[in-house]
Amino acid sequence: MAVQPFIFYLLSGFIIASALGVILSRNPVHSVLWLILAFVNASGLFLMLGAEFLAMIMLIVYVGAVAVLFLFVVMMLDIDFAELRAGFTKYLPFGVLMGIVLASELAIAVAAWQIVPAGVAARATPAAAMPGLTNTQAIGTLLYTRYVFVFLSSGMVLLVAMIGAIVLTHRSRGDVRRQKVWQQNAVSTRSAIDVVKVPVGEGVKL
Repeated sequence: MAVQPFIFYLLSGFIIASALGVILSRNPVHSVLWLILAFVNASGLFLMLGAEFLAMIMLIVYVGAVAVLFLFVVMMLDIDFAELRAGFTKYLPFGVLMGIVLASELAIAVAAWQIVPAGVAARATPAAAMPGLTNTQAIGTLLYTRYVFVFLSSGMVLLVAMIGAIVLTHRSRGDVRRQKVWQQNAVSTRSAIDVVKVPVGEGVKL
C-alpha cells in the first residue's frame, strides 16, 4: 500500500472530524480548538500537493493569527448562552432551509467529482506552468503580473475593513472614559508640578 493515499485519507478524516467538532461542540472555546486542528490538517494536504507556500500561510495566518484571535475574543466575551438559545425555535425553519440548500450543493459537488491522475494534478500546479521556479516563486510571479489588480483590490478591501473597524471602535461614547493622548502630551512641568517653599518649622497649608 502506498504511503501517500494513506496520509491523504488520514488527514482528510481528521479534517472532517474537526469540522464536526466545530459544529457540535457546546463550548465555543472547544470549537475554536477544533478549528485550529482542521487548519493544521489542511496545511498537511497542501504540503502533499507541493504547495508549501500555501501550507505555511495556512499555519502562520489562519492558525497563528485568525484562530488565536477567535480564541481570545471568545474567551474575553461574556456570552449568555441561555439568551442565544431562546430564539432557536423561531429561526428553526430558516436553518432547516439553509441546511437543505447546503446539502444539495454538496450532493451536486460529490456527483460531479472525478479522480484526477497524479500526473495531471502535478502539471496543473503553478510551478509546473513555469519551469525553473519553485512553487512560492511561481505564485509570487502570478500574483504580481497576471493577477496584480485583483491582488491590490483585495488589499484595498481589507484596508477599508480595517479602517472601518478602528473608526467604530474609537467612536465617542458618553459611558466610556478614554485616554486623551493629545492632552497628556500638552502637559508641561509648570502646569503639572506646583513647587512650594515651606518655611522652616511650619507645615504645608492645604
